Amino acid sequence: MSATVSFTVPTPHGPRSMSLAYTRVGSGEPLVLLHGIGHHRQVWDPVVPVLAVERDVISVDLPGCGESPALPDGLTHDLPTMASVLAALCEALGLERPHVAGNSLGGLLALQLGRDKLVRSVTALSPAGFWSQAERRYAFTVLTAMRQIARRMPPPVVQALARPAVGRTLLTSAIYARPARRSPEAVVAETLALARAQGFAQTLRSGRDVRFTDDITGIPVTVAWGSRDRLLVPRQGIRAKYILPKARLVRLPGCGHVPMNDDPALVARVLLDGSRPTARQTP
Repeated sequence: MSATVSFTVPTPHGPRSMSLAYTRVGSGEPLVLLHGIGHHRQVWDPVVPVLAVERDVISVDLPGCGESPALPDGLTHDLPTMASVLAALCEALGLERPHVAGNSLGGLLALQLGRDKLVRSVTALSPAGFWSQAERRYAFTVLTAMRQIARRMPPPVVQALARPAVGRTLLTSAIYARPARRSPEAVVAETLALARAQGFAQTLRSGRDVRFTDDITGIPVTVAWGSRDRLLVPRQGIRAKYILPKARLVRLPGCGHVPMNDDPALVARVLLDGSRPTARQTP
């Protein structure tokens, strides 16, 4: 069931109240799910039913995305701020060191929370931050083009284009390896979410110099990469393994940058394995 939680965060102008939208289902140890830039929490829908059998699953709309309002004035969409906001969210929801999983930007945020020892395990699907500068520029160019196209298309055009498989391919082939598997309704919703995402440009600007360079110790870490990721190419997973030598590196055959819809069963298994209550840091 969709809900909203409010909490207070510090800003240069003093404490400010903010809120985030989320969905919470299932039972078991808590697992927080974080989406990528310009997306929304519904991107996790293909895997949530399987996860909810064993986990208390909390899917979050990041600030300025989906149903969540933008950050308060005085806060920027940079990595430290977003990590602080998510830590405050967990406190407000009574989540003491939950498991966390994220995709793309969400994967980078999950790793940041793991580095700060705020979570009990991390699963990152094609996380940002392991790119070369050329790869980052390419990814940002693609994302900016997708955003511009989404903003220029009236909703009726998006709806018409999303009906046939070829239209869904045109709209989403940069992030899905199997875009025809995404339902027309889902494609319309995420295209509109991309068009309306506040803080999109600011997030890209703050990410120009971001690279994840710190090892994470003491908790299980899984990094998974789609073999057909066209946005953040799979060789970045090898760099991630170099930075995080104790992490489990998993290949997702036939999956794109957002793998949850390409192979829900495989991704759900990776997320469950990465957040096992008895999981230990790989030696």
